[in-house]
Amino acid sequence: MSLALAWRFARRELRGGLAGFRIFLACLALGVATIAAIGSVRASIEAGLAAEGAALLGGDAEMEFTYRFASDEERAWMDANATAISEVVDFRSMAVVTRDDQTERGLTQVKASDSAYPLIGRATLSPDIPLQNALGQHDGLPGGVMQQLLIDRLGLKIGDTFKLGTQEFRLTAALENEPDNAGGFGLAPRTIVATPALENAGLLAPGTLFTTKYRLTLPETADLQATKSDALNRFESTGLRWRDSRNGAPGIATFVERLGAFLILVGLSGLAVGGIGVSAAIRAYLSRKTTVIAILRSLGAERKTIFLTYFLQIGVLSIVGILLGLILGAGLPLLLAPILQSRLPVPAIFTLYPMPLIEAATYGALTALIFTLWPLARTEDVRAAALFRDAAGAARTLPAARYILATAALLALLLALAGWLSGSWALTLWSAVGILGALILLAIAAAGISRLAKSAAPRARRRPALRWALNAISSAHEPALPVVLSLGLGLSVLSAVGQIDGNLRNAIARDLPTVAPSYFFVDIQKTQIDAFLDRLDTDPAVSKTETAPMLRGLITRINDRPAKEVAGDHWVIRGDRGVTYSAEIPETTSVTEGAWWPADYSGAPQISFAAEEAAEMGLKLGDSLTINILGRDITGTITSFRNVDFSTAGMGFVMVMNPSALAGAPHSFIATVYAEEQAEAAILRDLSNAYPNITAIRVRDAISRVSDLLSGLADATSYGASVMLVTGFLVLIGAAAASQTSRIYESAILKTLGAPRARVLASFAIRAGLTGAAAGVVALAAGITGAWAVTFFVLETDFAVIWPNALTIVTGGVLATLLASLFFAAAPLAARPARILRARE
Repeated sequence: MSLALAWRFARRELRGGLAGFRIFLACLALGVATIAAIGSVRASIEAGLAAEGAALLGGDAEMEFTYRFASDEERAWMDANATAISEVVDFRSMAVVTRDDQTERGLTQVKASDSAYPLIGRATLSPDIPLQNALGQHDGLPGGVMQQLLIDRLGLKIGDTFKLGTQEFRLTAALENEPDNAGGFGLAPRTIVATPALENAGLLAPGTLFTTKYRLTLPETADLQATKSDALNRFESTGLRWRDSRNGAPGIATFVERLGAFLILVGLSGLAVGGIGVSAAIRAYLSRKTTVIAILRSLGAERKTIFLTYFLQIGVLSIVGILLGLILGAGLPLLLAPILQSRLPVPAIFTLYPMPLIEAATYGALTALIFTLWPLARTEDVRAAALFRDAAGAARTLPAARYILATAALLALLLALAGWLSGSWALTLWSAVGILGALILLAIAAAGISRLAKSAAPRARRRPALRWALNAISSAHEPALPVVLSLGLGLSVLSAVGQIDGNLRNAIARDLPTVAPSYFFVDIQKTQIDAFLDRLDTDPAVSKTETAPMLRGLITRINDRPAKEVAGDHWVIRGDRGVTYSAEIPETTSVTEGAWWPADYSGAPQISFAAEEAAEMGLKLGDSLTINILGRDITGTITSFRNVDFSTAGMGFVMVMNPSALAGAPHSFIATVYAEEQAEAAILRDLSNAYPNITAIRVRDAISRVSDLLSGLADATSYGASVMLVTGFLVLIGAAAASQTSRIYESAILKTLGAPRARVLASFAIRAGLTGAAAGVVALAAGITGAWAVTFFVLETDFAVIWPNALTIVTGGVLATLLASLFFAAAPLAARPARILRARE
């Protein structure tokens, strides 16, 4: 009976329209729309990757080997199981152009292909000619195609010649699109040539760094999982890595999934800010309904009926807000689909996806419940006596225990759902702790600001506008809490992102030039290493040169168990890793545990492992590792751990073995060269001319690419934080609207006492500026603290405040509150004291 009666009351209340609930709807809709839009874009990319898996991979399946071609047995298995096979060789090299005694060099990622490439799709060239024609013979030279970026960098035009190693090629076209390009991160532009043309180039000698990929077209009746299992059972011990069209671009898919999950958590932070606005709007609405509630109580309405009345009313409005958010979040990606498809480096299929919308709606509903339950509980405190005296302020500070427990349960459900859907419990919990901690700190700061304003007001007797502003900040009618909470969280995130990004860039610009090498040189042959070092040792501009034998190995077993069973998904076992050998302890490292082998040791293979990575993988001294190197399994025992610093961009190996363990294995050398910047060009010229097979990677260029990628991630996070700021601004507008009645009354009193409008307006502006500045300063402190923790403990670099970013945060807080406050200043300034004061009697 009480539910039916409450629904009748709720419907009558709803007939009054949306007055007082516009900010409520806007905050809820914006938060839901953000999560729905992020989820829809992520689902669109995942659908595109799934639909185009074979095209991105270049076949139904791919078998990859490191630094070797497939063996006869492996090729026989492919011939027996595939209807078509394409072999691709991938490696880095230097493209060299000589003209008028001037030589230009550019790092390039070379793809050498056979006549069957590509099995799926086609390469887009300019001029538009078939790829195999472009790679054929042209005026006595094999053809090659390059991306336009590399063509421009080398100053080439169609028909010009360039060299890879010792082989000369003729540029026949610009490469506009690779059919099997998944849009991954690369250090250099692409060049495609035919594999037979590299026979005399000196680039694929034993021990050089390259990978071979065999793309397979399988029969339509083939079972991908069964085919994969058969291949791995036969050849996993030879270092085979398998991919198939079910996940043609696993790296991109994982990145999109993790970035999407992170951005949805940022969206949840925005929804939390919106929840503050939701709570404030309900408080303001129920404050205006005190008389109605008191009348109902005097007529015998039960507390349960009154609670259900407003619960149902706000529930209907919440559904409206969630629906608006879903329409906006689902519609925007569809509307912007042409732009997004042209900008995304991966395929995406934009349509309506139910799961992201269900996820966003669930988050919205739980947030609405969490932030409405507490203020709705206050309806129980309104008594019939409120008709005869102002009893609104006599309510309890905390609601009944059942409401607190229900709110806590809903919050736990929200966190559990976020952790499950994001796939990262650690990220979810840390995000929740961060948001909750920030809100608590902001609430404490808001209380401190109110107390400070109250204590400072008596000292501003000769400055009336300032004193009125301070009294208003410390009053219950216009508290600092909504301003600090609504602005603070968004500004805190923006501040932290800006400080982290700035410090990371400063570390790259300040520290790396002093600790990072100028060049990495790879593919140095054993017959070349002595002369290579002679050129560098006699150059006074070279301060240091480091060299090491270079092999690559894949950890397949740990203590005779599959590596993934022991170490999980640790990055060390996801692919092949650098392996070297040394008789002595390298100068750049130190043994932290165990002992190094004697210089003349020739017994069973021993391994020195990076200490930090070993701890993460759960390794201990005496454990055995099976490492597949060039198709051969080598099992060794871990006899020492050592410190390895990967942050300097210098030479570092996860695994070092004793020399006899790798005796006879074909390999090359790598070298890092530390030199003055003005000498880098001469070093590159001399070494490239003397050894065309050697590849040089300029560290500054590589760092620049990584820096650009990190900048993109920072921008994505900043966009998410910007949505939080927009929501916070809406909350400010709602708070200003809610306090307009008290401002009108205050203005009437001040005018009666002789205050001019300009002074009243100045008071409004001062209180807005002070609360905005306080919110900005508090947010800045929280952001700087969080950024320091990330910079110092995670990035392990020095931290310094980026003051331009800091000043922007404070200025943003001041401007936001000023705009929200002054937008509602017209009515108080235009109020006529006589009419206002008579109405209050």
